[in-house]
Amino acid sequence: MIQNSPFKPYRWLANRHLQTLWPSQFRQITQLAFQRHAIPTPDQDIVYLDCVGKSPFTNNSENLTSKDKTNSPLVLMLHGLTGSSESKYIIGLQHAFARMGWRSITLNFRGCLEHPNYKAHSYHSGHTEDLQTIYLLIREAEPDTALAALGFSLGGNVLLKWLGQQEKPPSLFAAAAVSVPFQLDICADTLDQGFSKFYRAHLIRELKNSFELKKAYLLEQGLQEEYQRIKQLPDVSNMTSFWEFDHHITAALNNFDSVHHYYQVSSSRQYLKHIKVPTLIIQAADDPFICPTAIPTNQDLSTYTTLELSEHGGHVGFIGGTHPKVNSYWLDQRLAAFFSKLWQESKKDRHRK
Repeated sequence: MIQNSPFKPYRWLANRHLQTLWPSQFRQITQLAFQRHAIPTPDQDIVYLDCVGKSPFTNNSENLTSKDKTNSPLVLMLHGLTGSSESKYIIGLQHAFARMGWRSITLNFRGCLEHPNYKAHSYHSGHTEDLQTIYLLIREAEPDTALAALGFSLGGNVLLKWLGQQEKPPSLFAAAAVSVPFQLDICADTLDQGFSKFYRAHLIRELKNSFELKKAYLLEQGLQEEYQRIKQLPDVSNMTSFWEFDHHITAALNNFDSVHHYYQVSSSRQYLKHIKVPTLIIQAADDPFICPTAIPTNQDLSTYTTLELSEHGGHVGFIGGTHPKVNSYWLDQRLAAFFSKLWQESKKDRHRK
């Protein structure tokens, strides 16, 4: 179902672009202590996981009391395009979950941390394979832990697509996605218009820089086969739009026929009706990345899925407050409350059984 969001921005931050830019430019927040794990993928590549709290991938059971052996809830988080575990919105939620006594793990998509990945391809808006790999590893390590998942922007699209692809509901008590590009072609068009070109220019520049770094890294590491896959692609220096980059680079490296094929297969909107995990989607109508026509309708949603739509909020913004110097990062509060509520409900359901 679709319902109105209770979010209200502070009046001087109601503008969609201020909401979008403020957190990344002005939010002051320190990163919590974490453990980093390098996880090999089935295709001989690598991703990095940053774990806040007791990690499922570290065996400390010998030194734990019986009380400590009862694992606290764990939230798996997915960042947005060109983001990482160092993104402010990720760190904000790490703090929010830590205050609840919960743990969190951030999946850094391929090539988003430490160094470029080992393959010519990396990650994209529909790449669910690494999420599946990490989910199974967590469940193997901690089969009974209360587990939830949370995605932002591109990570939200990946999460929703993955949820909708599952024939059997994954063992999650809840999921949430924020500021999702539900239809990638419409999003690409939106970013070609007005001030949204500013975000497009920034993201494309980051993608091109990563592409060139990857090319140099593969050559340096002697990964000739992967290097040749990249070398034969067109020069990216003059590419300015997602349509160009995704056609010549993303689609070509990930075995899509074209950018149209990539956008069609990878857009999450078509998968929403198949989701069978309690899922909250938080979206702003004024998101400068998303045209309102891309926002799902009730007909697109499964009975497990709630779309909470607000008039304001920008793209992964949602900043409220009562004073210019005291801003509230509402997403931290809303998502913590949502997951806490669903966890309590799941515990009651288990007790009834």
